[in-house]
Amino acid sequence: MGERVIRGYQRLFEIRLLHHYWLDEGATLFDLLSDQGTKDARLLTYDARPFLKIAPTGATATALDGFGGFFKETGLGCIVAVPSSAVISADVILEFIVTVQSKDLLNYTALTLRPCRIYDLYHQSEQKTYRYKENVPVLSNLSGASRGTGPTRTFFLSKEIPALAADDQVEALVVSGGALVQLTGDQPGAATQPIGTVATDLPVFVHQGDVPAIVPPAGLVGAPARGILLTDEIPDSVFALVRVTPVRADADEFSFIDAGGHAKVPHPVYHVRFKNRLTTWRYMNKSTRAMISEEATPFPLTWFGNAGTKQKPSGGSVKAEKSGDRITQLVSEIYV
Repeated sequence: MGERVIRGYQRLFEIRLLHHYWLDEGATLFDLLSDQGTKDARLLTYDARPFLKIAPTGATATALDGFGGFFKETGLGCIVAVPSSAVISADVILEFIVTVQSKDLLNYTALTLRPCRIYDLYHQSEQKTYRYKENVPVLSNLSGASRGTGPTRTFFLSKEIPALAADDQVEALVVSGGALVQLTGDQPGAATQPIGTVATDLPVFVHQGDVPAIVPPAGLVGAPARGILLTDEIPDSVFALVRVTPVRADADEFSFIDAGGHAKVPHPVYHVRFKNRLTTWRYMNKSTRAMISEEATPFPLTWFGNAGTKQKPSGGSVKAEKSGDRITQLVSEIYV
């Protein structure tokens, strides 16, 4: 009789890439929907893969192979599983590349107006070229924030959302007086739109503070202020970088191994939340192209529900109106 080897696997962690354009009900955030059945149905039908892809870097794929684990992309994001007997070193770093699969994503996603230029900079003293891509967020369980308590606690890979800064640009998310607000124009003097009166009751969306400052080597000039260093592991197409490590010393609930190096039970589920775009809805005559009316306040772009009182726009093109170089508002033109 031949030998049989039975290997049990368990999840090490999950990463969920949840976009609120596909989850919110008009102006009501997904997390605040009162009907649990509706929320469950939204998640059952949600599939990020047509517009976002997440994949391990080559080094991460090799590390997973090394302890017998595997990566699987799912409709919600991805899961990583390992043999139940696997012992994982606390100093492992696992990185995952998020890339855009649909150009329409950039039209209905907040914080995508910032330039994402790539800089090729030659460092004479090292005789080496450094490549940077600006405004790419880095999301990590070492710096992520949580919401809620007990079994309903949610772990986000985004940092806590900051207070207003002098150089914040349109769509920046900020906490003011405990409330979560979003800039509808560029600083200085940017107008804001309330998202929720208690920020700690709301998701921690990917925001401007998730983009790290770039510290180039001494003598290298021309690097962007914020973004990431591109390497053989990180392609030019990167939209966001997810970086997780087994242990977070100051908040063990973000760790994914126990004291013995085994996968924790239950495993952590990490959230990456993308904020849907807010725009001013302007109604236009489709025959004459003259403006008929304009809503007084911005509304969110959503697939479900209608945030306004009339026909809603598609998730398509958005127009940025400027005063000089400063964006004053984002407009969706609706032809009726």
